[in-house]
Amino acid sequence: MALGKYSRIDNNNNTRRSSSSSYCSTVTIVVFLGLCLVGIWMMTSSSVVPDQNGEDPAQEKKNQLQDQVTPVINDSNGGSNTPQFEDNPGDLPEDATKGDTNVSLAKDDGTGNLSTQENKENTEETKLDESKKDNEQSNFEGGDKNNDSGENSGGQGDAEENSDDKKSAPEESNEKPDSDENDKKSDSDDGEKKPDENSSENNGDKVDGQIEGKVDQNDNRESDKSSGEAKDNQSSNEVFPSGSQSELLSETMTQNGSFSTQATESKTEKEAQLSSKEYSWKLCNSTAGPDYIPCLDNWEAIRHLPSTKHYEHRERHCPEEPPTCLVPLPEGYKCPIEWPKSREKVWYYNVPHTKLAQIKGHQNWVKVTGEYLTFPGGGTQFKHGALHYIDFIEESVPDIAWGKHSCVILDVGCGVASFGGFLFDRNVLAMSIAPKDEHEAQVQFALERGIPAVSAVMGTKRLPYPGRVFDIVHCARCRVPWHIEGGKLLLELNRVLRPGGFFVWSATPVYPKIPEDVEIWKAMVELTKAMCWELVNKTGKDAVNRVAVATFKKPTTNDCYEQRSQQEPPLCPESDDPNAAWNVPLQTCMHKVPVDASERGSQWPEQWPARLEKSPYWLLSSQVGVYGKAVPEDFAADNEHWKRVVKSYIRGMGINWSSVRNVMDMRAVYGGFAVALKDLNLWIMNVVPIDSPDTLPIIYERGLFGMYHDWCESFSTYPRSYDLLHADHLFSNVKKRFV
Repeated sequence: MALGKYSRIDNNNNTRRSSSSSYCSTVTIVVFLGLCLVGIWMMTSSSVVPDQNGEDPAQEKKNQLQDQVTPVINDSNGGSNTPQFEDNPGDLPEDATKGDTNVSLAKDDGTGNLSTQENKENTEETKLDESKKDNEQSNFEGGDKNNDSGENSGGQGDAEENSDDKKSAPEESNEKPDSDENDKKSDSDDGEKKPDENSSENNGDKVDGQIEGKVDQNDNRESDKSSGEAKDNQSSNEVFPSGSQSELLSETMTQNGSFSTQATESKTEKEAQLSSKEYSWKLCNSTAGPDYIPCLDNWEAIRHLPSTKHYEHRERHCPEEPPTCLVPLPEGYKCPIEWPKSREKVWYYNVPHTKLAQIKGHQNWVKVTGEYLTFPGGGTQFKHGALHYIDFIEESVPDIAWGKHSCVILDVGCGVASFGGFLFDRNVLAMSIAPKDEHEAQVQFALERGIPAVSAVMGTKRLPYPGRVFDIVHCARCRVPWHIEGGKLLLELNRVLRPGGFFVWSATPVYPKIPEDVEIWKAMVELTKAMCWELVNKTGKDAVNRVAVATFKKPTTNDCYEQRSQQEPPLCPESDDPNAAWNVPLQTCMHKVPVDASERGSQWPEQWPARLEKSPYWLLSSQVGVYGKAVPEDFAADNEHWKRVVKSYIRGMGINWSSVRNVMDMRAVYGGFAVALKDLNLWIMNVVPIDSPDTLPIIYERGLFGMYHDWCESFSTYPRSYDLLHADHLFSNVKKRFV
């Protein structure tokens, strides 16, 4: 009983023991099988790694060329966010290890070649070759992807070459599990390896040769990549530029391509800002008010002058910064009265100055008559009219021959310029000068009347005119001390007076009443004799105006200069240019008279009007003119050009020419513009800029007049002086001085 009982228990235990063993065996087998599956899976996954790190030859070449510029700090998966695998050679097949070694060697070669490419003499040639390579590589890798059953690859090569894969890869790598990403890499890499296996039959040496061959083949192709590939490179996390990008940064490039320079961009922006800037013009704040002349009303400079003994305060003193303000109109200003009525009267409110009328009213300079200022006589020396005085001068010296022999004169100390105003009736042009404010607004009165005049003074500098150009210099009680300081001021007249020209003087020393005038006359006789001037005639008092006139003539040869017992005043050195006149100090010396037949000043010009159209005798065919032709041809061509242009001006510009009197040609050249307007009732101030060819002597030779000027400074005239300003190629030339 007892045995049976226990036997039963033992049998039950054995049964349980057998069942437990069976269960354990099953679990063990399952675990074992699971481990095997995991091992197989791990072995399968690890076999993909070599190809991921050792990419196909084309892609490896791309990385190698990128390394030529600088070491790549990204890993092989730098183009995506997929997990990075550790490169363990112990787990890699032998072929994969060889591939990595060869790729590394290729990269070393590329890096070594970087130093040899610093002198890029064949940059453009290299770009063309590399462009061809890029197209071949794109086609090759595109074929691989077509065999990939449409799956996106996590490999760097496909991510760079396929724009669709480039767009989708980052999203997929962030969304899918690591295992799925690795499976994709496996499939993609297997697809990429097929061409390599077929071409090289898994032979390591052939793979090496293929990679090295492509490296050599692509050395001259990589730099000219397309803009699409440049965009693909941006999608990766590379820090340094690829080979093509480094070529674009080459210092030997001679073209800017599609890119502008910083200098151009900055210059364009500055010009745009200036063109869009809205100027807010302010009225000039000056004590001169409506009569403001910047270079003559610069009181800051005038106050600091060391002396005013020689009228320095009446000379030009331009401000360092030219003013950019507007000169206001006088209250009640009206359009000027037309010529010739303006010679007799002007609007009072246009020149609202009565002081001169009060001081000089008894001399018939100017009078206030209702709303007009009238000019009944002309000046101190011709109270009863200028025309009688003009005829009186010609009668005393018939060789003067107004309008024929003598056409261009300088009137010093002109007053209200009645002398010059009535010389128009004799076909004579007078350049009238007087200092500003010596007699209140005298030059302004002249300009308002339509008579040529400029604010200037016989001071310490030469007048702004060439040498030997005026037929006559006239001084009617001009109050200039010609005889003092060795005759320095009279010697300046000698410089601008043409050989054979006349100096007409009708001041009180000519008909002295007081001892001082007697002494001045004696001093003038001695000085003019030393200067070899001939006293042609000294008249008695005129029965009408009660004045006398003394006329002196400048010599036409140097004989007198050489025969002087005393060389006082001395002759100027040969290096002293008589035509140099802009801001040149006065000197106490005389220039010799030209004697060469081909030199200007050796002959008197043609009589009027022949001198107006005829080329001057001293312009030679061997000389080159302003426009590139021989000077005589240049001269004639300029004449014909302006005749045609002025016709279009008169017919087509809508200008009421009857209201135009005072005209300035701001860049005159030969004076052709003035000649073309000769039949109109106006006069032209021909200005030759100081930085232009010096053609002003030609203008004077034609019986016209003008002066030098620097257009970076204000002109020596009152506001509202001119009815028309003509500027031909002026501002473009001035602009060049500031570039």
